[in-house]
Amino acid sequence: METPLVSEANSPAVATRSREIRWWRALVPIAVIGIVALIPAPAGCAPHAWYYFAIFAGVITALVVEPLPGAAIGFIAMTLVIVLARWVLFSPADLAKPDFKLAASSLEWALAGFSNSTIWLIFTAFLFALGYEKTGLGRRLALILVKALGRKTLTLGYACVLTDAILAPFTPSNTARSAGTIFPLVRNLPLLFDSYPNTPSARKIGGYLMWTTFAATSVTSSLFLTACAPNLLATEIARKVLKVDITWKQWFFASAPFSLPLLLALPLLVYVFYPPQIKQGSEVSDWAASELKQMGSISRRELTLALLVLLAIVLWIFGGQFVEATTAAFIVVSLMLVFGVVTWNEMARNHAAWTTLIQFATLVMLAGGLSRTGFIKWFADNVAARTGGHSPTVVLVALTSIYFLAHYMFASLTAHTTALLPVMLGVGAAIPGMPLDKLALSLALTTGIMGVITPYATGPGFAYYDSGYLPSTHFWGLGALFGLLFLGALLLFGVPLLLL
Repeated sequence: METPLVSEANSPAVATRSREIRWWRALVPIAVIGIVALIPAPAGCAPHAWYYFAIFAGVITALVVEPLPGAAIGFIAMTLVIVLARWVLFSPADLAKPDFKLAASSLEWALAGFSNSTIWLIFTAFLFALGYEKTGLGRRLALILVKALGRKTLTLGYACVLTDAILAPFTPSNTARSAGTIFPLVRNLPLLFDSYPNTPSARKIGGYLMWTTFAATSVTSSLFLTACAPNLLATEIARKVLKVDITWKQWFFASAPFSLPLLLALPLLVYVFYPPQIKQGSEVSDWAASELKQMGSISRRELTLALLVLLAIVLWIFGGQFVEATTAAFIVVSLMLVFGVVTWNEMARNHAAWTTLIQFATLVMLAGGLSRTGFIKWFADNVAARTGGHSPTVVLVALTSIYFLAHYMFASLTAHTTALLPVMLGVGAAIPGMPLDKLALSLALTTGIMGVITPYATGPGFAYYDSGYLPSTHFWGLGALFGLLFLGALLLFGVPLLLL
């Protein structure tokens, strides 16, 4: 049979349909921006803040429907805000200042995201993953894990959860823990099952393992006070605003009633809601054993990388008083170059790392603009105005839910905690009979679990989002579903026990 010169996949008809789909996806976020912008700004919300929110809503819509890659969407949105800065970013009071320079100020704001330390920590996580790939250490560790637990996909899921849970109490940066340590290992597991990124085979097992691991990070970040840096920030804010002290023990026993059941059920929940196509296979475990035998003893480059990764973990766990987490990662990446674990050319060709850097930097900047324009303050004031006259229990539940869901507007757990927690604590404290210690704990315990709702909600998110195993629509859908499950667990099992 003669082979056609133009395959069906590359035919003009298919290309035309693809363009039509792309234009349809492009029109949706533009329509969202237009509709929101045409709605009169609510009372108390400045017009420029409302117009900025319209752009932000359009960006979120674009990230879901994906007319373009996420990094391109963020870059275009950043450019749009710079061009329209006079009307969407700066208030009339800003523009009226004698020494105000619009062009310089808008550009400085746009580039501020690239100075965020968490973004660079995520970037180094991809370089760690590159080292695992180039040395073969990632494949070796993945084979060991599959050999021990690979007879069932579910047990592999539990292995990923257990790995995070072991490291969590000692690693206050969940980005360092999950994106820097666990993700580079887990990304090697699907390949052993012929599950490849950005292909239909991603659903074989890769999507299941990636989402299980990412969601586990969110739960462990709420389970332990020291598993996520913003947890410590939340306790400090509670101390300053309400004069309430929260100890490690108090945090754990308040979180355990909902976090531990979630952690234990998580691999099974993902198994039900996002099932892998490969359920089990004893032959895979046997094959992994034979592959390990063929690999032979560990090489010098593998051993070097293993020692460097161990150094990073030690610095992340014990070096917090002397070296910041991102600085520690820079040190280890530099040593990877010095010792020839990877070359600079290999790092320069790491498309995923550089794309993630640009995408996350622009989104952090865009989310920060909501506070810059005063939209977040208006939102918080509006919440405060609507909670008066209700019972303390109703207000506590309402504030916890609103605080959690408001994270859709933030690209950082730290930024969210800094901007909204003092306001929410102040609102709750004004309610007669409100138990202030319970209020502080209820709000603070959402810090980790809210990280599951969007790709930009917490540092590790983008590593898993850009892994190629979780398509955009799947990630957002799973984020909404598991966000509701996590919030529901807190409200049903955590808050009632707090109020006893």
